[in-house]
Formats: sequence, C-alpha cells, structure tokens
Amino acid sequence: CIDDVPVMSNLSWTDNCDGSGSVAGTDAAIVGTDCNGTVTRTWTYTDGGGNTASTTQTITVLDNVNPTAICKPYTISLDNSGNALLIPENVNDGSTDNCGIASMSVSPNSFTSANLGLNNVVLTVTDNCGNTNTCNAIITVIDENPPIAVCQDITIELNAAGTASITGAMIDNGSHDNGVVVSLDANPNTFDCTNVGVNTVTLTVTDDAGLTTTCESIVTVEDNIAPVMASQNVTIQLDASGAASITAANIDNGSYDNCDFTLTASQTDFACTDLGLNTITLTGTDASNNVSTITADVTVEDVIDPSITCGAAISQTADAGQANA
Repeated sequence: CIDDVPVMSNLSWTDNCDGSGSVAGTDAAIVGTDCNGTVTRTWTYTDGGGNTASTTQTITVLDNVNPTAICKPYTISLDNSGNALLIPENVNDGSTDNCGIASMSVSPNSFTSANLGLNNVVLTVTDNCGNTNTCNAIITVIDENPPIAVCQDITIELNAAGTASITGAMIDNGSHDNGVVVSLDANPNTFDCTNVGVNTVTLTVTDDAGLTTTCESIVTVEDNIAPVMASQNVTIQLDASGAASITAANIDNGSYDNCDFTLTASQTDFACTDLGLNTITLTGTDASNNVSTITADVTVEDVIDPSITCGAAISQTADAGQANA
C-alpha cells in the first residue's frame, strides 16, 4: 500500500570521502490511489563536508493480493413472519487482507420456511483495492415458532348407515403459522349412533418444521333419519275365553333404522267385539325421537264351536185325549 512503501535496499553512492556521509529519502508526488499508483522518492546523500547529492526514485505500488476469506457455519431461526435475514458478520470467521477489508457480502441472505434445514451460502470479501475472495458457509435454518391452532364448533348428521366422519379442515377456523401448515388432524374423526350428542374433538395443527399445536372443538352429532317401516297383515283366533293378543313384532315385516329403535302397536289385545278386520298402526321410534308409522290389517276369527250340555231325561204325561203333551 502507498502508505506503507518499504525502504528500498538497492541504493549505492560514491564520494571522495567515503564512509563519512549519510543518506535520507523523502517521499513526494504520490499519484493514483492507495492501492495502485506511484510514489516519487528523493534520496539525498550528504558527505562529511556537508556536500550533498540527490537522485529521484519512482516506486510503482500495486496490490494484487486477494483477501483471505474465512467462513464458519451458522444457525438462524425464522421470525414470526416466517423470514430470516443473514448478515456477513454471521458467517465471517476472521477474514483478513494486507491493505484492509472494504466490505463483505453474503448470498443468499434471506430465507423462508422453504429453506428449512441446511443451505449453502457464499461470503464475498472485498479489500480496499477491489480484490475479492470468497468462501462457502453452511446455514441451518430452523423454525422455533409452533403454529397457532384455531378451532370452531360444528354439527354433523349421521347417514343412513348410522355413521359420520369429519376432516380437520371442517373444525379449523383459521389456524396459521409463520411457515406452512402441512396438516390438520381431527381426533376422533369418525362417529356412530353411540356418539349422538356433544363430542369433544382435538384438532392437531402441524407446520413444515414438524412443530404442532392443538385446540378443542365441540362436534354435535345428530340423527335426523326416521325409521323405515314395513308391515304385514295377520289373522288371529280368539281363544276359549274369547280373547287374543299380538305383539308389534307380529305385524312388523322388516322395519329398520340407522340407529336403535323401538316398535309399538296401537292395539295388541282383542275380544269378541273385534271379530273381523281391524286396522292397526305400527309405530317406529328411534333414540333421537324420530318417528315413522305404517298400518297393518289384523283379522280376528272365532273358530271355536259352542258347547251344549243337555239335562237329565224327563217323563211327561200326554194331555187328556192327546197323543202328546
């Protein structure tokens, strides 16, 4: 560098009184920059008698030495907005130069959740004379901010098979992350007739860094499907006491429901006053109070003959003058 031009050693002089003089150099007329230019140095020899002689030396200064770039690995965390900025000082590990370092830059210097894990960056070191050198550093991008889980309550209906299912997205209400939400999982996510009513479901939100957060949602399961009714006509006979009875199952012909249900008949007991055709209503009621009805014909018959008991034999005298009484 021009400010640090060394003393040149290839000088020589003669005098009629050798050995009794001294020599000194003076720099002047610096032309160019600190790194590339010329220095005009005047050497003056003074002998023992005070006589002097001078000569001029031109020194050309060139800095062709690149700086030494030294890198180190670095771990950087995403901020709440999902970004991270890297500065050269993060990866510089003591880079040096013979004439001083003017600037350092690193590329790339910004990261998002798409860069989670290991990343290669280049540190460029530039000295005061414009010479550059580079080194490579490994940047580990991490995410220490878990996602924000936001739930909502929902109501679902059982299908004809008595089942229902949900996805995590159905109970999500805007869960978010500084990176990317990669999954929304609901547990439990399947329901049947035993779950009719209020159920607590946990939503697990997972981001692209594998961090998770949970929240709870109320899932209300409803059964709004009424039983499907089928009936059959029957014929019954009165017994010896003039009575007969049926059950709802006697006039059922395969009624069904997606959940548990019960069958009832509008009339189950019959007497002689019911001989003939009777229209009976068969009602199906499920656990959610959904109701369906259908009718069936119940024919009541009396197939028992009457019984007659005769008294003891009697003797009757014929009327006077008659052949009979």
